Amino acid sequence: MGHGVGRGMPGAAGAPRGAAGRRSRGGLVPSGAARGGPRGVSRPAGGTIAAGERRDPDTPGPGARFPAPPRGPHRAPNYTSQQPPHPHPRPPTAFSASHWLSLRAAPTPRSLIGRAARPSPRSARPPFCAGMAEALSELAALLGPAAGTGPGAAAARAGAAEAALSLSGSAEGRRLLAAHPAALAALLELAAGPRPCPAAGRCLLNVAAEPQARGPLLAALPALLGLLPAGPACGALANLCREPLGARRVLRGLEESGRGLEPLLRPLGEPRPPPELGPLLCNLSQVPEGRRALLDRSRCSVQRLLPFTQYRDSAGHRRGIVGALRNCCFEHEYHEWLLGDEVDILPFLLLPLAGPEEFPEDEMERLPVDLQYLPPDKQREEEPDIRKMLLEAIMLLTATKAGRHTVREKGTYLVLRELHHWEREPDVLAACEKLIQVLIGDEPGPGMENLLEVSIPEEVEQQLQRLDREEEERWQREREERRKEQEQDKAQEQHEAREQHQEPWR
Repeated sequence: MGHGVGRGMPGAAGAPRGAAGRRSRGGLVPSGAARGGPRGVSRPAGGTIAAGERRDPDTPGPGARFPAPPRGPHRAPNYTSQQPPHPHPRPPTAFSASHWLSLRAAPTPRSLIGRAARPSPRSARPPFCAGMAEALSELAALLGPAAGTGPGAAAARAGAAEAALSLSGSAEGRRLLAAHPAALAALLELAAGPRPCPAAGRCLLNVAAEPQARGPLLAALPALLGLLPAGPACGALANLCREPLGARRVLRGLEESGRGLEPLLRPLGEPRPPPELGPLLCNLSQVPEGRRALLDRSRCSVQRLLPFTQYRDSAGHRRGIVGALRNCCFEHEYHEWLLGDEVDILPFLLLPLAGPEEFPEDEMERLPVDLQYLPPDKQREEEPDIRKMLLEAIMLLTATKAGRHTVREKGTYLVLRELHHWEREPDVLAACEKLIQVLIGDEPGPGMENLLEVSIPEEVEQQLQRLDREEEERWQREREERRKEQEQDKAQEQHEAREQHQEPWR
């Protein structure tokens, strides 16, 4: 019996939005996908479990309506290597290659500006003022050849790059740098030179999150591709791939270099791949060309991603990899191969959702070997958005009749049943309930064997989008209520602790 760490799992221990053609409610929607993430639509009908309803999932209801799979591909959020100095508000989480650090489990691409890396103590954000435009021209001169060629000139360029990196820690500074092509060219030359300047690479990563900078940087794409697989280069490219057009440009550049995705896949075999790599792969997979490249059977590309669903060294990298796998599951032609022995993707998607619960022997035998007899200290995925993407990936694999049969036969329901009892996040809980409905409900009617190819009227699509928005608002209210309750409980505990340790008055 396997022990649950998973085959090839490193460490101790989601479908592209820009796809062409409007398909089903659960299929690809080019521009109508909500920015918050892919949405599976399951409305309460008959005896179904309504989203958010804490009903025992063991009790199926007759006449259950078959929920649709998630709507669109997932993109990583904008990524920057710096954040403004404290105090600063926590950015919203989402997922795409440009916002890669603020990734969220949604089919919307994001730039790597969201959750940026912590700022270096030497590079605090300078105050922004109108006179910076003139100062930036002087900074660009220091970054370029005009600074000279001696040792002092190299130090001056490094100092100028640090100043540019500090400037890029603010939105105003990034926009100012993005509007100065000479500064971008000088930074790129420094980052790609014989002695690369790390500060220049990190500055380019930040500036690439600005739409105004994408044109000049995509024009210099060969130079950026030459910096792979360095982390800042992956982050900058992730930001440039936030939109489908940019993702296609980068994929075309990789193909023209003759190496394809190999420069991005090779680092996955290293002990610590760059954390920006996951968001880049996620954003590339938002377009069909990127998904097909990852699903190339001759290169075993998707198999290299699977161990990272349990990767503990970087939540951002793990989030990006899970988003890429989720996006790949939109290609229903590959479902049989993904679920078969050659890839066997299902245990890698289920293991992060499994806890330490024990099962009766007859139920244990239904589970894949990697999910049997898990240790008592087994922990579930700690990031709610990643749990949601994992559930959406499995939901996509149930879009076809053969996929539903395979997912049922491998004991998926048992893992979801325990997850349903444990989960507290409303949107994750709703995704879990929709998937449970698929596994315990009736098969869809004739003509709906493949839910990714079912066409629905436009007015129904609009109505479902409105219901999705209402559901999202309800989740937000529930989160806010739970947060207030936690704050009140914490305040009460602190008050009781103070009273307990207070000396009686004499």
